Amino acid sequence: MKKRIHQIDLFCKYPIRAQEDVFENLIEKGKHTSFGREHSFPSVSSYSDYCNQVPVRTYEELFPYIDKLKKGKENVLWPGKVKWFAKSSGTTNARSKYIPISKESLENCHFKGGKDMLSLYANNFPKTNMYNGKGLMLGGGQKYNSIYNFTEGDLSAILIDNFPFWVNIHRTPDLKTALLKNWDEKLNLISDQALKEDVTNITGVPSWVLVLLHKILEKSGAKDIREIWPNLELYMHGGVNFDPYKDQFEKLIPSNKMSYLEAYNASEGFFGIQDQKDSKDLLLMLDYGIFYEFIPLSSYNKGDKIAITLKDVVIDDIYVIVISTNAGLWRYIIGDTIRFTSITPFRIKIVGRTQSYINAVGEELMVENAESALRLCSEKYNCMVSDYIATAVFVKKGIAFHKWIIEFSVPPKSEGDFMKDLDNILRGVNSDYNAKRTNNFVLLPPELVVAKKDLFYKWLEKHNRLGGQFKVPRLDNSSEIFNEILELNITY
Repeated sequence: MKKRIHQIDLFCKYPIRAQEDVFENLIEKGKHTSFGREHSFPSVSSYSDYCNQVPVRTYEELFPYIDKLKKGKENVLWPGKVKWFAKSSGTTNARSKYIPISKESLENCHFKGGKDMLSLYANNFPKTNMYNGKGLMLGGGQKYNSIYNFTEGDLSAILIDNFPFWVNIHRTPDLKTALLKNWDEKLNLISDQALKEDVTNITGVPSWVLVLLHKILEKSGAKDIREIWPNLELYMHGGVNFDPYKDQFEKLIPSNKMSYLEAYNASEGFFGIQDQKDSKDLLLMLDYGIFYEFIPLSSYNKGDKIAITLKDVVIDDIYVIVISTNAGLWRYIIGDTIRFTSITPFRIKIVGRTQSYINAVGEELMVENAESALRLCSEKYNCMVSDYIATAVFVKKGIAFHKWIIEFSVPPKSEGDFMKDLDNILRGVNSDYNAKRTNNFVLLPPELVVAKKDLFYKWLEKHNRLGGQFKVPRLDNSSEIFNEILELNITY
């Protein structure tokens, strides 16, 4: 671990050189693929050549190549045959995406990221006793496609199924239970096994880990999780903003010795890790076989897809991430937006997604704004938000209001006061929102629909999206998913 910390320090010190090395290695590997030949990789001698010969692509635009991989063709996007596809529906629609996972990306990106989380944690907390107990890992399911000889499923299941032996020694539940597809059966078996272990660390998506922890408390009769696992010290999480969940975790695990470590990982790759004790900013990991490019969000929203590299980014601008990876995703738009909080070294915060925002009348409300406001309101009114979604509703042409569906695990005493303050905080953190709200110019005060208990769980269950990396959408500019969830709130 100490050796790895030295390597991380090196790419922090020489970030541009680290990315140049990654770029050269990717192009060299790509020469041996049909994609590389089609895009003249042998003639690529600079980043400029690469931009001229390879267009920026969305999943839909890359899918014809992925479809060939699914049908068993080799050397399409990356040398060799793809054995694994991470099945992801993201947050914006219910249609599944199949993200190829190569042997190189599995080992040199995803596994490396997991090990680096442990390395950075141990570096910050050298007296950790984490390895004297077990790690509780909560993941999704997978299945084998016998026709084309590949495994598809949630990324977490693919990782768990391929872990080296030393990880399994320190992990619970057993492999068979971890890979079950039936969510209710899995929760019951995991809780039974975990209750017998000395769990010192937990890994999983916050919403699903909360469901599991409540199940474990219910079975044990304990008042809180520390009664069951007195040596629990670390929760590792990623994939969604943790702020809306932190109060619930602190209530279930009341301990000032508990640490929370965030990562930025997705089916497409492992991108960032919280490397400092006292900051939630994520260190951009530059030696995982991922070459990064960035499109300013303001340009992207106008249809401009001209990208820049790390050397040209600036602090606080919002960027759409474009990646080229050791799984053969070439200049691929993953759909996430970030902003840099530091460039020495490069640290980022996740702002939202390119399709998760509300911009009905020019208010440009981002997920980062929404979750910051919800957190501050929850603190003020001593309540807890489990899940939420918001959209814009037009009352007439050019005049709209935001409608929120919020599920509270602990409701506020006054829903009206809660929404007034939510509106005021949003006006303070977003100047565009404030301008449109001033004197009810084109944006009227927001309205609240209080969700029935487990509404969002029911919606995920309806779409077969329980467990793993699947998430509830947050800001729905199209209103399509919002209206579906609203209807479900009435009918179930």
